[in-house]
Formats: sequence, structure tokens, C-alpha cells
Amino acid sequence: MVGTASEHTGTEGVDGGVGVTALLVAAARAIETHRHDSLAQDPFAEHFVRAAPGCAGWPVRVQHAAGGDANPLWGRFARYFGLRTRVLDDFVQGALGTGARQVVLLGAGLDTRAFRLDRPTDSVVYEVDRAGVLAFKEQVLEELAAVPRGGRVAVPVDLRDDWVSALTGAGFDPAAPSIWLAEGLLFYLPPEAETYLVQTVDRLTADGSALAFEMKVEKDLLAYRDSPTYTATHAQIGIDLLSLFDHAPRPDSVGALTARNWSARVHTPFEFTQRHGRGPLPEPNDALEGNRWVLATKDGR
Repeated sequence: MVGTASEHTGTEGVDGGVGVTALLVAAARAIETHRHDSLAQDPFAEHFVRAAPGCAGWPVRVQHAAGGDANPLWGRFARYFGLRTRVLDDFVQGALGTGARQVVLLGAGLDTRAFRLDRPTDSVVYEVDRAGVLAFKEQVLEELAAVPRGGRVAVPVDLRDDWVSALTGAGFDPAAPSIWLAEGLLFYLPPEAETYLVQTVDRLTADGSALAFEMKVEKDLLAYRDSPTYTATHAQIGIDLLSLFDHAPRPDSVGALTARNWSARVHTPFEFTQRHGRGPLPEPNDALEGNRWVLATKDGR
């Protein structure tokens, strides 16, 4: 994930700033994994949480959280991350089924799709993130003797640096179809950085490629500052998400993709709750109300 400008050393790990949100998502995936009605399985997630000293008291099963599923953080919000994981897992596997063999995880964090997903052995997952995040991840995976299900290449680079050269230097081929994920990334970026990222992904993708990303459409993020999601996250684990988000008006990234011959579908998370029969539903003062998941394919018309 991308840190704030004041943290720009390129080596930060998961012990502060935006990096610690990777542990929050890992804990949510661990909780999802242990649910009886799990939407996604990540056997590695619990180990990331346990390996980070600052997370010693975090639950990895919902029954270990105060209030269980009624807990706004470890119940509803964790369920949101579990649902997002499932939706994007399905998106990646669907695109792999059309012939794409390159997967690029922008701000990869503690994503383990290279190890979890049933994918062609000739596929390659490129994990782009800061060196400190990837080093922590690698240490945990090595201790578990984890083996990826196909190719995997770590690309240690800050997304505010020349990540394109780092990615292509690691073997990525812009002429071949590819699958891109920017999961939980764009709302940490200033608008000009989001615009650059979307334009660059378009430039690096051949016809038949796919892109999924998450965005927020609220005009005022602070309108939800007292929501149970934000207040519980801050109170229980000390993460002030609103201080990490960029509050500038967002660019029209969907419109930019459409103008470049992408077909983009914009979904609310609640649509997938209805589809799968479990996940968060709308509630008053809902911090998830403005979240959107964009699933796009490059048509080459």
C-alpha cells in the first residue's frame, strides 16, 4: 500500500501509517476463513497477524472479539473485507479463464492470491509494494514454507517512484493480456496520483486485459466520522482511517477508462451481499455507503 508523503522512505513495513491497514485486512481475512459460512479462505492471514507484535491482542476468529458479529470492526467491517476478497478472487480467476496469464497487485500488502488461488501454473503474480511490507510478508511465508501455485515475483518499489520500470524489469510484458488489482489503494492517493496510475495501467495493458479497483464516492468523507466503522476501528486498534484517506475531490477514473475503450461496471458492495447471501447491508451513518467496486475489461474497440 502507499504511505503518506511524510513517510516517503520506500522501506516502511506494516508497523505504522497505511502499512498497518494491511494487517487489519489480514485479520479480517483470518476471521472470514474461520467462519462456518466463509466466502474466502486464506490460511496465511492469521500468521501475518500473529507475527506483528502490535497485533498481539487482535482476534482472528469472530467469537474472540467483544460482541462477536455485533462488533462494528471485527463483525461487520471484517465481513466487508471477506466479501471484497471473494469478489476479487472471482474476478481474477474469471480473467485467467479468458487467457490472461499476468496478474499485477498494486499495493499488494499481505495479499496471498499467488498462494491461495487455483490458477494456471504458467501464470505469474507480480506483487508491487514497498520493500518493508514485502520483507515482512516474505519472512512469514518462508517460515510457513509456503509455495506459490504458479509464478510469483515480488516487486519492491514505492508507487510514487518509478514502479513501471521496476515492474517491466521484473519480467512483466505490456504486450500480453494482464489482470490488475488496486484493492484498498486509491482512496489513500491524491487525485493526481490516481489519474497517473489509471493512465499508466491503460498504457501497459493489451486488449483482453482486466482491472479491478475500489473507490469512494462521498463528497465529504468527514460526514461519516462518527460512524460505528470508523470509531470502532480507531478505538479498538488505534487506526484512524479518516486521517489516512486523501480528502481531495476524486477524479473520474471510470470515465477515463471508458474513453480509452474499457468496459467498466461499477458496483456497490451490497449488490454482492445480496448475490452471496451474506455480507454487510446498508445501515444508518454508514461509512461503507460511498464504497464502490469497479470491474473493468479492455475491449480494444
